[in-house]
Amino acid sequence: MKRILLYSLLISLFIFSCSDSTTIFEEESTNFDNEIDASVLTNSIVYDKSGVMEIYEDAREGAIQGRFVNEQAGDYPLSLVAQVSPPSFRGGENLTATDVHLDGDFAYISYNTPGADYKGAVDVVNISDPASPRLTGRAYSYDKDLNAIHYDNGYGYIVGGMDAEKSALATANSVIIKVAINNGRFNTSDLAYNYQEGFNANDALVSGNSLFVTSGKDGYVTEFDKNSLEIINEAPFEDLRSVVIKDGKYLVLDASIGVRILNAQLEETSQIQIDSDFRVADKRTLDLMGDKVVVSEGENGAGIYDIATGTFQEYIPITVNPANVAESDIVTNATAFNEGAILMANGGGGLCLSEDNNGTLSTVGVIELDGSINYVASRGDYIFAASGREGLQIIKMNKPSEDLAAKCSGTPTYSGSNTLNVTASQTLAYSGSKRFRTIDVAGELLLCGTWTVNLEVDVFDNALFEMRGTFIVARNNRRRNLTVGENATLRIEGNLTVYGDLILEDNATIEFVGENSRVNIFGDVDSAASANVLGSFDDIQDKF
Repeated sequence: MKRILLYSLLISLFIFSCSDSTTIFEEESTNFDNEIDASVLTNSIVYDKSGVMEIYEDAREGAIQGRFVNEQAGDYPLSLVAQVSPPSFRGGENLTATDVHLDGDFAYISYNTPGADYKGAVDVVNISDPASPRLTGRAYSYDKDLNAIHYDNGYGYIVGGMDAEKSALATANSVIIKVAINNGRFNTSDLAYNYQEGFNANDALVSGNSLFVTSGKDGYVTEFDKNSLEIINEAPFEDLRSVVIKDGKYLVLDASIGVRILNAQLEETSQIQIDSDFRVADKRTLDLMGDKVVVSEGENGAGIYDIATGTFQEYIPITVNPANVAESDIVTNATAFNEGAILMANGGGGLCLSEDNNGTLSTVGVIELDGSINYVASRGDYIFAASGREGLQIIKMNKPSEDLAAKCSGTPTYSGSNTLNVTASQTLAYSGSKRFRTIDVAGELLLCGTWTVNLEVDVFDNALFEMRGTFIVARNNRRRNLTVGENATLRIEGNLTVYGDLILEDNATIEFVGENSRVNIFGDVDSAASANVLGSFDDIQDKF
C-alpha cells in the first residue's frame, strides 16, 4: 500500500515533482459533493408502497402470499409511511443503504456500493413529523464506500473504505470523514478527513469528546479526538466489525473470536467467545439489551450474552421468507429494540419481528418489505430500516397512546379472527391493536384502539361503525375501498387513512367527533348527493 505523509486534512492543491513528471493532487472535498437540486430531494421521498403491512408468521407459501383467512387477527398493526429512494449519480447507480443513525428530529443514512467499486452517499431526513418525512440533505462520495454514520453536536462522522493506491492523500484504506450538518443540510466547506489502518472502516460511535471507529480485517479500534480527528489511542485486532459502550467498557465485535471487552485504555479485560461464521467483510453489529449484549451472528441469527459473565443466554432465530431468497443471503446483520419488540435485519431474509414477554422471547414474523435489510433502528412509534437498494423504509408501529388506552379500558380486548364479520343482529365493541384481513359490518361495531385492514372494509346498509383511535385501510400499491352503505353511519374520533376510495352511498353519513380528527384518503371520495359529512376534521389530501 502506498504511504503518503498527510500534512493537512484540508489541502486545496499539491504539486509534486518526481524526476521529470508533475502530478496535480486534487483536494479531497472535490470527491464529496453536496446535492443542491431541491427537486431531487423532494422526489426522493416515495409513497408508492405506503400503507398496511403484512407480517408473515411462518414459511408457508400461502402465508407469504397473504392468502390465509380466518386465522387470528395479528398484533402489531404496522404501516409503511414512506421510503427514501437511494441516491444515484453517474458511476454510482447501484448504491445500497447500509446504516441509520437517529438523533433528535433527523435520521442519518449512509450508502455504499457492493463489489469492487468505491462509491457512496449520505442522506439526512427530517423526521420531526415522521408521518411526513422530508429529505433535507444529500451528499455524494465519488471514490469511497460509506458504511456507517454517527451525528453529534453539529457534525456527521462518516466512516468507510477506499482504494488508497488511487488517492494522493490517503494513508490507508479506512477513511473517516467529518462534515458539518446544519439544520439537516450539509456544509461541505467545513470538511475534514483522516485515515486508519484496516480493510474497511465499518462502525462509528461518539462518546464525550471521542470518536471510536472499527476498521475490519487487520484493523483497529481507534479513538479519535472528535474535534481535530487526531488519534488518541488505538488497538489492533484481527477482524473488527462493531463497537458499543456500556458502563465505561468498550465492547468490540472481532469476527475472529467473538466479543472483546476493553477498558478505557482499549486494553482487553475479558472475552465472550462465539463459534459463528461471521464471513468476510459482511456487516455485523453489536447492540445492548440491559446487562446483555446482542450479537448479529449471520446464519445463526442474534445471540444474547451476559456481559458480566460472558454466558450465552439464547439465540433469536431467523424466520425465513423463502420467496426466491438464496440461503447465503439470509443472515442477521443488525438488531434494534423498542420496548418489548425485537427487530432483526436479516438481509435477504427480511426484517424479523420478535417480542420479549417478561424474559420469554417469541417470534412474531417477517415484516412485509422489499430489498435486503442491512440495518434497523427504532425509536418511539417508528422503525427505520436500511433496505439495500430499496433505500430507507419508515414504518409506523401504531401503538395506542396512553390517553387512548385509558379511553378504551372499559371495552373488552379483541382476540378473534382476522376476518371480522358483524351480522345485522349483533352489537359488538372491542379495544386493542390488531391487523385484520377484512371487516364487514351489517350491525353495530365499535373499535377502540389502533387497527389496520389489509383488504376492503364494508359498512352495509343501515349499519353503524364507530372507530376511536387509528384506522388504516389497504396499501398504495394494492388499493382497496372503504364503503359506507345506504343509510349507514361511519363515526370517527381519531385518524382515518384509506389507500383507495371512500364511497358514501345514498343517505350515508360520515361523522367526525371532537376537534382533532384527521382523514387521509389516497383515492377519491365518491359521495352520493344525499350523503352527509359531519363534524370538523383535517382533510390531509383535500379530497372532501
